[in-house]
Amino acid sequence: MATTIANLTTKSDGSMEGVFATLRINAPITVVPNPSKASEDAPDYRILNKRTGFEIGAGWYRRSQRSGEENKKVILWNNPQ
Repeated sequence: MATTIANLTTKSDGSMEGVFATLRINAPITVVPNPSKASEDAPDYRILNKRTGFEIGAGWYRRSQRSGEENKKVILWNNPQ
């Protein structure tokens, strides 16, 4: 069973905006393309908290070997309190 933790809207500049929401967190986020990829393994985009500007995650484009579809892999940083 999948759980949605963010609904994003794509903007004309290629970035996305929305709200990251869980039981403990409710934060506006923006997902921006990474124009300065230093290597092939560097993230394709960065995920930022809109209130603080802090980077809270990153994402990569991946192509499914089975279907050939392009997907996004996202990693969010864990900052325990």
